[in-house]
Amino acid sequence: MLDLHGSIPTFIHIPNGKVHDVNVLDEIAIEAGAFYVMDRGYIDFERLYRFTLSSAFFVVRTKSNVLLERRYSRPVDRTTGLRSDHTVILTSRSSATAYPDALRRVTYCDPETGKRLRFLTNNFALPPLAIAEIYKKRWAVKLFFRWIKQHLRIKAFYGTSESAVKTQIWISVSVYVLVAIVRKRLNLEASLYQLLQIFSVALFEKTPILRALQRFDSKDELQPSPNQLILFDF
Repeated sequence: MLDLHGSIPTFIHIPNGKVHDVNVLDEIAIEAGAFYVMDRGYIDFERLYRFTLSSAFFVVRTKSNVLLERRYSRPVDRTTGLRSDHTVILTSRSSATAYPDALRRVTYCDPETGKRLRFLTNNFALPPLAIAEIYKKRWAVKLFFRWIKQHLRIKAFYGTSESAVKTQIWISVSVYVLVAIVRKRLNLEASLYQLLQIFSVALFEKTPILRALQRFDSKDELQPSPNQLILFDF
């Protein structure tokens, strides 16, 4: 789970390959007032109702086979890409039992792709365009994992037991978080990719961080690839 304010992981769970993603919702400590943005793979109304009972909000992309009945329609500005803003209830017996409250369904047409997207949320206060924009922020999650795969690759495992593999994954993520904290607290201009390069060559030197950073000219010696994604500007 990624905090979209700073692209910092706030929850990590490493199950085996047979565990469906939606089951991880059972492991999350839900924070009241927070927004949780999820793809349609997380549609499970019993689990989603836990967010409502915990006074938290969710925005999730809905599936085409979810049976809904429209109860109320609100006007939308179609020039923004919005197509509808409805109050709905679930009509399937099992779904309605699992989630007995009303939901809000916002339909949005992406101007870049022309794709029509439908979102379900339990928040009725925000403008409908804000709901669509919140879901769009979920793209940062994909960028985060792409960055992790590119720069924190574990090229060889020193052990292959479950404990050894998990330990090495946790170490990699911990390195990322620590470097991100250093970058933010010291207000550094170098990217995380550049900082990792510097630390990799100065790892065993007893040199203050700022002095180690001064050895390198971030504009000349540590130019990132033109394909490098810039994800972590705090």
